[in-house]
Amino acid sequence: MPKGQRILVFTRYPQAGKVKTRLIPALGAKGAARLHARLTEELIQRLKPFCELGRVFVYFCGASEQAMQEWLGEQLPYFEQQGEDLGQRMLNALRHSWRQGATQTLLIGSDCPALDIEIITNAFKVLSTHDLVLGPAVDGGYYLIGLKALCPGYEGLFQNIAWGTDQVLQQSLAQAAQEGLSWLLLPSLHDLDRPEDLAHFHYHSSSQ
Repeated sequence: MPKGQRILVFTRYPQAGKVKTRLIPALGAKGAARLHARLTEELIQRLKPFCELGRVFVYFCGASEQAMQEWLGEQLPYFEQQGEDLGQRMLNALRHSWRQGATQTLLIGSDCPALDIEIITNAFKVLSTHDLVLGPAVDGGYYLIGLKALCPGYEGLFQNIAWGTDQVLQQSLAQAAQEGLSWLLLPSLHDLDRPEDLAHFHYHSSSQ
């Protein structure tokens, strides 16, 4: 994995009532928090080969850096998310990554269990020939966004987007087209945000 490639993991400290709130009706506040914790921990484990190369960076909210280290380990670099909304927080994280010398950056959430090493490797390959790569989520959002450093017009991908709705992917692609960015889409995957999503992962709160 080339030195200029970075993976930014966006996550939140698993405090009951503050994470996976749309799953609380099905799992309860504590169950939703446990599920969020498990999803994040399993993602970090899948990313272990990249972690060992120093290419994984955790951008967090909802707790202190010390609390994050106690949860996910001291071996990872942590940065607090900065910005008023999700778009601003992602944009600031990408800019931070580029200031640190990254040439290709992937930003991923922690709620897509099917996201694996092969998909991430393919995403980096896409960035060798395109400005933008997106991993569509079945609910209309995306589970991954990747960009070449400072490609012209990248800011538009994070502005005027109805975050948390089924319009996120369509609006992002419209912005990409308007800015003249070249892009490629990865396979569509399910992420885990709503009670109906649980069926795709055979999840049962009693097992937690």
